[in-house]
Amino acid sequence: MTALRPARPAGHATAYVTLVTNADFARGAKALVRSLTRTRSPADICVLHTRAVPTAALAPLAELGARLVETDLLPTSGPFNTAHARARIHGLAPFTKGVKPAFHTPLDNFCKLRLWQLDYARVVFLDADTLVLQNIDRLFDYPEFCAAPNVYESLADFHRMNSGVFTARPDPATFARMLDRLDTPGAFWPRTDQSFLQAFFADWHGLPVFDNMLQYVWFNLPDLWSWPEIRVLHFQYEKPWQDHAKADRLAPLIALWRAFERGTDIPDPATLPGPR
Repeated sequence: MTALRPARPAGHATAYVTLVTNADFARGAKALVRSLTRTRSPADICVLHTRAVPTAALAPLAELGARLVETDLLPTSGPFNTAHARARIHGLAPFTKGVKPAFHTPLDNFCKLRLWQLDYARVVFLDADTLVLQNIDRLFDYPEFCAAPNVYESLADFHRMNSGVFTARPDPATFARMLDRLDTPGAFWPRTDQSFLQAFFADWHGLPVFDNMLQYVWFNLPDLWSWPEIRVLHFQYEKPWQDHAKADRLAPLIALWRAFERGTDIPDPATLPGPR
């Protein structure tokens, strides 16, 4: 579909929205949706998904009560698509601090912009590799555009935002302006949607890091880690359902994610030990 303004469920002006573009991210979204339902928020839970996601992978999300909304990739030009192909973007802007999984397709990230076409008044976007550990409904009252800094290594990270959690006000006029700016001659967004959104919302408002706590803080900045204060945990780079080189170092976080995925024996995160 080129336009996306489906009627929202009656009484739902607010929604948590995530994006699923393949079966792996559908697996991540299952844990996210389950974590959101545990917060007892009255807001809708909406999963934007592309046609590349198998029906069987989406079924558990619907069973958990999520609203599924199918969408297309953005109508970007051939040169834009070539510039943001996986091999080229990882070659020009390599990820040196962590490893993006093989199923990560950079061009898919721009589908996040489709949420500005949704028929909700207020939205909080959450990447499919996040967990919500406490109710965050207060974010619906925050203005557009709020996001946490991309902090996971040092204080220098504070000047960049992370687009894994942000507040938005869906509006087709905003979406049209985004498309006009996104795909211009020579456009290259090295961190895809994240680079674009920081440029488009140049005066973005900062959220506390606890509203988007990146997993590398666990071993890079352990003094910043505080389970009672963390509201959203974000598994940036390597994913908790993968086998990867940092799995041993992140074992407590991965165990928590797997508990949410199973839906059983989920501990109270506030009681978990911190980094050693």
